[in-house]
Formats: sequence, C-alpha cells, structure tokens
Amino acid sequence: MGVLLFSIALIFEIAFATYCIVTKQNHHKVRNWARIAGFVIFAILVLTSVIVWSFRWVLLASLLFILAGIGTFSLIRNKAGNREFKTSRMIVKAVTMTFLLILALVPALVFPQYKLPKVTGPYEVATATYTYVDKNRIEEFAAAGKNRFVNVQFWYPENADGTYPLLVFSHGAVGIKTSNASTFRELASHGYVVCSIDHPYHSFYTVSEDGTFTLINSEYKKEFDNANQEGVYTREQLYGFFQKWMELRTDDMNFVMDTIIEKSENDKAPVYQHISKDKIGVFGHSMGGAASVELGRDRKDVSAVVNIDAPFFSELVYDKETDDFAASGKAYMTPTLNLYSDDVWKQLGRNSTYAANYAADKNFKEVYTVHFQGAKHLSLTDLPLFSPLLANMLQGGKATIEQYYCIETENELILKFFDYTLKGIGRFTSEGTYGSR
Repeated sequence: MGVLLFSIALIFEIAFATYCIVTKQNHHKVRNWARIAGFVIFAILVLTSVIVWSFRWVLLASLLFILAGIGTFSLIRNKAGNREFKTSRMIVKAVTMTFLLILALVPALVFPQYKLPKVTGPYEVATATYTYVDKNRIEEFAAAGKNRFVNVQFWYPENADGTYPLLVFSHGAVGIKTSNASTFRELASHGYVVCSIDHPYHSFYTVSEDGTFTLINSEYKKEFDNANQEGVYTREQLYGFFQKWMELRTDDMNFVMDTIIEKSENDKAPVYQHISKDKIGVFGHSMGGAASVELGRDRKDVSAVVNIDAPFFSELVYDKETDDFAASGKAYMTPTLNLYSDDVWKQLGRNSTYAANYAADKNFKEVYTVHFQGAKHLSLTDLPLFSPLLANMLQGGKATIEQYYCIETENELILKFFDYTLKGIGRFTSEGTYGSR
C-alpha cells in the first residue's frame, strides 16, 4: 500500500509540474484543491479500512492534513497568487514535495501493511502482558542490587472452559517476544496457553508494565555478532559464550515457568485459570530454540520441544585435543521437532556447531526433522511479513519460499506436533521437505 500511494503521489507531482511548465502558469487553485482532495481520499481509505490505521500512517496523515489546511486557507482567502511563473521554482516545489512524501511514507515502506496469517482454530484469542521480577537473581546488565525482571505476553483461548496445555516460547538472539505472534495466535485458537518471553538485554527491546523501555545490551550484541565471524574468537571462547547465553536464557525460562505454575494455583486472572500445569511444551527460534532443547533435558515436566532453526548448544561438548565441538552422545528422551531453513540445513554435517543436531537421529529417542527449502533464517518468524526490508537486510538476502506458505505451514506442523505430544491426538507426520512456492 505504501509503494502504491507513493507511486500515485509521484505521478501526480510529475504530471502537475509538467502541466504548469507547459502552460507556464502556477495553477494555485488546482494545487489547493488537489491538497484537500488528497487528505479527503486518505481519510476515506482509512474509514473504509482499505488502509488499516496504525503507526505507519501517522506521518503521512500529518503531512496531508497540513497541506489540506494550507490549501483550505488559501482558497478562503481567494488569493490568486500573482507571482511570476518560473520553471525552476516549479521544479524545486515538485522535488521538495516528493522528498516530503518519501519521508512521510518511510514507516509504511519499511513496515508495509500486511494481512495476518490465517487462524484456523475454534477459539477467539485473548492476550495479557506481565512483568515478573525474580527476587532470587541480581541483574548482571544493570545497576548493582537490581533484581532480574522478565516481560511476558500470553495468548490464550478467550471465554473458554477447562484447562489447556502451557507452551513457553523463547525468541532469537536479538529478537522480541512477538517474533512468532502468528504461531501463538494459531496455537491459542486450538486450545493452548502460549507464553512468550522477552529476555531483557538479549531482546532487541522490551517494554515493562510500568512503561520502562529496555534496549539490547551493546556488549552482548558485540559478542554475538563477533561469534558469527570466523577467527574473532577461539572455539573454546565460543563454547564459553554458548554456556553463558544458555544459562541466562534457561534461568529466565525456568523462572517464568515456575511463576506461571505457582500462579495457576492461586491467581484468579483468567489466563492462569486456563493452564494445565501437567502438560507443558517449550519452543523457540534460533537461540531460543537452543534454550528450549536444554529445558527439554533438564525439566521433567516438559513433554515436548520444538526447535526452530537453532544449534543444540546444550548437547555439545568442547574437545581440547581437537579444539572443536562434538555431540555429547547422551540420550535425549523428550520428543523433539526440528524445523530448519536453508541457512541451517546447509550447515548440518559440515559445521561442528551443529554436530549435535546432525547426531540427533542417533541420540534422541523421538525426533522429527523438517526442512523448508528456499527459506532463510527469519522466514520462520513473522518479520518478513512485518518488514520485508529489515528481514532481507538482517538475513543477507531474500528467501525464495513464499512467506505466507512458509509461516502457515510451520504453524500447522507445530500445532500437529503439540497436539500429538501433549493432547494425544493422532500421530505426527510430515513431508520432511517443504519446497518453494
């Protein structure tokens, strides 16, 4: 929609400037009426929901409102505008207006309007957000003495009876808790309570209940960026980073899960009263997937794990003799579903960071593996829908798989897996590979 509006506005500016130059007149009245008409048309598009009002349209609405006000004021004054026509002045006006339109449309171009992936379940979905403070941990990234806090958001069946399995999600290395919101909505619509965690200082940003805004920690971001470049750190140093990152992630997830279980017993808020604490699954994208795999080993109350495009950091060991990583070889008993993009798939069996993933068929009691052919790392999140430009920049190019097909198929597979492992519905099967469309 942003591209379409910009194209129409650009065509109009070029056509109007050309008309003025050819006729050698300023045509002030035509310009003023056009300004008013532009704002009225925009308002009609918003009121009829052709344009869905959101933050992305604020700057454009403001610019059109100001221009319409100027145009109305000029028409009321009935000022003819006797300035001598100059081609150079007309060109400058057209260029200036084009520049202003570009600035006003930046949010809509970077974050284009998009339709939500389909939700297929029978339940309406409600949400709730909370900030949990861990009194047993001191925040390592903040001032001395401050306790660690974790922001969470729930998606759950609204106005439903009974209790439902709890699913806890952990985002990627620099992600946010809404990174896979379409997945959460789909799961909740089928009778799950989904809790997604913001890991403060690991998340790109997070907002607490009191409005406090917390950005990603620069030192952590530097460590993570350098860890993805060859030769910056030794293999032993990398192994130390893996353990440090996983400790913070799993501590957050354990704290959140324990808090939710406690609240399900004594908190009367609707979301907690819908939770079945005996049926718990964990899942995550990238680093969050790695943390989920670790919890699947460590917690006896976790009955299912979905790993989305992540290495099994917890299943790796560092061998000093070879100065490399290897699979631990320990048995893993929790049913696990692995979903991989091309970015990870091509590294299985070649990159020692994924040695444990490659050995999963041998070491895991029950494991399923799916490859999305043509997908890139962020294709398995909602970001390419929310901002294709940012997704392409962050993942180094555009995926060839159709994004709605990718995310809706991913959501369907995750639902089928949790239905099988937590609700005992059918058997889980997949095609194994899902190709570009």
